[in-house]
Amino acid sequence: MISKEFFAALDQVAAERNMTKEEIIRDFEEAMVPALKKLHGEGSLVRVNLDYEKKKIRAYSLKIVADEDAEDWDWDTHISLEEAQKTNPKVKVGDEVINELNLKDFGRVAAITIKQVMAQKNRERTRTAALEEINARAEQIVTAKITKIERDIYTLEIPGSKIEGILNVRGQIPGQVHRAGDFIKVYVNAVHDDRRGEIYVTRSTPQFVRALFDLEVPEIGRGEVAVKAIARECGYRTKICVHSDVANIDPIGACVGPKGSRINTILSEIGPEKVDLIPWFEDPLEFIAAALAPSPVLRVEADEEQKRARVVVPNDKLSLAIGRSGLNVRLAAKLTGWKIDVLSEEKAAAEDASFSEEFFLGGQA
Repeated sequence: MISKEFFAALDQVAAERNMTKEEIIRDFEEAMVPALKKLHGEGSLVRVNLDYEKKKIRAYSLKIVADEDAEDWDWDTHISLEEAQKTNPKVKVGDEVINELNLKDFGRVAAITIKQVMAQKNRERTRTAALEEINARAEQIVTAKITKIERDIYTLEIPGSKIEGILNVRGQIPGQVHRAGDFIKVYVNAVHDDRRGEIYVTRSTPQFVRALFDLEVPEIGRGEVAVKAIARECGYRTKICVHSDVANIDPIGACVGPKGSRINTILSEIGPEKVDLIPWFEDPLEFIAAALAPSPVLRVEADEEQKRARVVVPNDKLSLAIGRSGLNVRLAAKLTGWKIDVLSEEKAAAEDASFSEEFFLGGQA
């Protein structure tokens, strides 16, 4: 158990697992504790010391001197006064007694326990390192390789990480089809250790599109263009609001890029989804009008207390302003944080006339 070969084996384990000597000592000492408890009682208090320099292993048990007739007597943690005084006549009830354990009794079962505990600790250390590495890329986009597709769930190999990425159906863009071996961009959320040896990534969140703009538009990365807000319905449409305080920088033009190169790169990644680039306005009425792009807006009336807006659009642009199944106005509401009611010019005029008539009649009464 304490031969030179044993310590040579520890050296080999350290080299194979890229562990320091201190890590090996700590793991071994901690692994021996449950093994010793199998021999001396699960509730026993034991301590192990591995001396690498002297090539020695020593183990100790700690027991408290107690009255053997006491109701709380525990064979694992207590020693009788009579037994304790055989070693030290001066001890009294309540003292702690430390005895060195004989490791010659250390059997095969205990040795297997040590091996299992050390293997588990190594797996935990490896996983912790992998989690730290992947968390360093949290809230970023990584390019990953699809290694397996099963029931429309993609298993991904993430470069530089030993943890597999999982792209489930909810994290995918509707209408897109990928094959095993394809490389795709995915967004890494903050990772929590769930012990399953995998992390969930996504392409369906607004943060994915935001990260694509960070990647493709240098002005955003440098802070010269700010993304003020983003709203997305994955697979259909994204509205992203951008602004710049830097003179001579057009935030929309920066996102589009020379001959549309930047926006086209983004669209090729999320297609068939569309993207509306919205300029930011401090005035909420102007912001709401801009958010309803591509529809023109005639006027915006606002109830600032309730954050509700009444928007009037040309008669022939009502369906464009609302969008299919209300998508355009719904995204505009998400982007601005306002409730938006869209009316055609004709309907708004009819409502206004009705209101004026009611007000007038009410006044006459």
